[in-house]
Amino acid sequence: MSTPVRFRNRATGRTETEPVYGEAWLRFLYENPLGTLPLHAFARRAFFSKWYGRRMDAPESAQRIGPFLRQYGLDPSEFANPPESFASFNAFFARHLRPGARPIADSPAVFPADGRHLGFARAADANGFFVKGHPFDLARLLGDAGLAKRYAEGALVLSRLCPIDYHRFHFPVAGLPDAPSHLPGPLFSVSPIALARRPSILFENRRAVLGIDAGEAGRVTVVLIGATCVGTIRTTYAPGVPVAKGSEMGTFLFGGSAMATLFEPGRVRLAEDLLEATADRIELYARMGEALGGF
Repeated sequence: MSTPVRFRNRATGRTETEPVYGEAWLRFLYENPLGTLPLHAFARRAFFSKWYGRRMDAPESAQRIGPFLRQYGLDPSEFANPPESFASFNAFFARHLRPGARPIADSPAVFPADGRHLGFARAADANGFFVKGHPFDLARLLGDAGLAKRYAEGALVLSRLCPIDYHRFHFPVAGLPDAPSHLPGPLFSVSPIALARRPSILFENRRAVLGIDAGEAGRVTVVLIGATCVGTIRTTYAPGVPVAKGSEMGTFLFGGSAMATLFEPGRVRLAEDLLEATADRIELYARMGEALGGF
């Protein structure tokens, strides 16, 4: 019997089971030996994500919105626009929320997205987390060995967005952001189902890396990680223009996706419930704008 995907809900403190979009297909691709061929021939490749993206841009895809809302219990009162106003499923997927739907905490750093999060006081502590004996290759994640040395002893937060989540991502700190640099790669799923079999996905997949000069919080680096059906990582900010904590950085289009947020050593202490959940080897569900850590 397959192990369910579980997470700890910050709001309630309870452990919950994640409703995995396309679970049967994911488990076939990553847990069944017969799934190896379609995984490498189709699912990981950019053309598959482009094809699926075009389907989600088509006007008829809007018919999926109502059933999706009902199946996963999403709350339309949070949306800036009513569900019937979206011209396609991708337009719905990249939706804005109404003002005030995600209050921004007073803490120096906040979660950059709705999702399930892991936090490591030292980025180096992520070694072997997903699969025993498998290193977490920070140099490959960042595409820069020198940058990896800078952050190896600093805090790392991994944020995983699944398809049912709000998919716009935001700045975890206030500061002055650089333009993103783009790293090519395949588009494997970032679900725990996939990571349990192939932990290297996080530093293999297509990525965008950007730095933020964040004053007392130091130089913060954010890695945006694409996934199956997420061929597009779209940033919406202006490089070189100061940003407020919690302001919009961009959006992922349809599918699950992930982010990594890295802090220099000694700059930020991560929230205790985040560290405790990670020590228990379970993700913490928290929303964008909630406290991630302090000085």
